[in-house]
Amino acid sequence: MAALIGRHINKIDKKGRVSVPKPFRDALADQDFQGVYAFPSFKHAAVEICGDSFIQRIITSLDDLELFSDDQDDLASTILGNSHQLAYDTEGRIILPPDLLSHAGIAAQALFVGRGTRCQVWEPAKYDAYNVSAFERARERGATLNLRAARAGEEIS
Repeated sequence: MAALIGRHINKIDKKGRVSVPKPFRDALADQDFQGVYAFPSFKHAAVEICGDSFIQRIITSLDDLELFSDDQDDLASTILGNSHQLAYDTEGRIILPPDLLSHAGIAAQALFVGRGTRCQVWEPAKYDAYNVSAFERARERGATLNLRAARAGEEIS
């Protein structure tokens, strides 16, 4: 399973190319498609990035919703209708389409933020403000996390 963690800032070149952080590329290396899927976050001014297995989980989850329901239609349009399949070039770069750059307000630098099995791409200053706010909200709520038990064959540390 991919483990996309940490934060990495990369410059966007004049041609609109940005390098996907090597740890993220390495985590997604075993997939058939050598690249990523990208779509606008409908919760934040950010771009959601994922690999084959996560986009398949989204598709399967959408198929679990009632066919032609408003939720199924809205989420399919929002996520799949606005998704881009972005292949890596020989140097591990992708070209983020203008609509995604505009949605996230990204210009010169892109901040890749790991989210476990996916990542988000932010304009660095916007993420910094969001991160401070998210930390405070979690602390104020006393947020906790119930760790799942390991599956067969997995180790618990």
